[in-house]
Amino acid sequence: MADRRTAKVLMMAFGVALLLFAWHFLPESTSAVDSSQWKVSDAGLLVYAVSPPQYNISREAGDESRSLSELLLQSRGAEIAALLRIPLQEENEGQKGIPGIVLLPGASVSKEREQGLAKKLADLGYATITLDQRNLGAVNGEADLQMFLQGTEPVEHKMVYDALAAAEVLRSRPEIDAERIIYAGESNGGRFAIIACALDSQARGVIAISTCGYDTRAAIAHAAASGQAVDPEAVRFYISIDPESYLDSVSPRPLVMIHSLNDTIITYQLAQRTFSLAREPRRMYTVNCTMHGYCPDMAKALENELAGIFKG
Repeated sequence: MADRRTAKVLMMAFGVALLLFAWHFLPESTSAVDSSQWKVSDAGLLVYAVSPPQYNISREAGDESRSLSELLLQSRGAEIAALLRIPLQEENEGQKGIPGIVLLPGASVSKEREQGLAKKLADLGYATITLDQRNLGAVNGEADLQMFLQGTEPVEHKMVYDALAAAEVLRSRPEIDAERIIYAGESNGGRFAIIACALDSQARGVIAISTCGYDTRAAIAHAAASGQAVDPEAVRFYISIDPESYLDSVSPRPLVMIHSLNDTIITYQLAQRTFSLAREPRRMYTVNCTMHGYCPDMAKALENELAGIFKG
């Protein structure tokens, strides 16, 4: 599960002190942040043109009920390691392909450590592609901000693209129904899952486990009301990495959030705040396990929501 660095990032990297900058404390900013496939809109939202990625399967394994493949996919100048898990099914005439899930682990969690949840999803009949995210899902807001100000694509933006590329891998597989793909993630992975779903108009929805946004717009409004000078480019960057900025674009696909009232890293109150900003259809489930990330108490809500999202 994501470690306590997630909480540290939330408290330090996205606090008002780091979010809002007086002009003389920043290097000269630039608006030249576009490239052939990547840009950030004037409103601060990511825009990506996603191409079907090249990928190579390096190893295949499995048993009588599921197949498991290791693969490397090419994404924004890097090779991203992933595990593709596909439940086997009998071939019946007229049968639809298998629904697919882009599964994004939390910070410090490898694709192998996420396979406990991936196996549960396979037992329910769903294929998953689980990524080793860049930096194993950890983020460095300050470093990414400096990249953005210099016109260089930040790592966090590339991590969103990696998720979009993983969805294209699923859509390329003959066993999988390309029209039934969703994003799901835990902690930091849930944040990237929300943003990716918003950018992927073909996705059916998103399931975010033990996560929340950064309340960026409220921090900006507070600074403005206090008369603080801000750099609009810095603001634009922080808006671009806050999943709350993308909630409107998830709708009318469902946003499902599952959270423990006793979460040890991201409080339920933070998750509830993010949920309150979302449009319908939206659903929030709470459990009582004392941990961060997926726990068995979440199984029933997850099963029911997946069945509803993928119906039809």
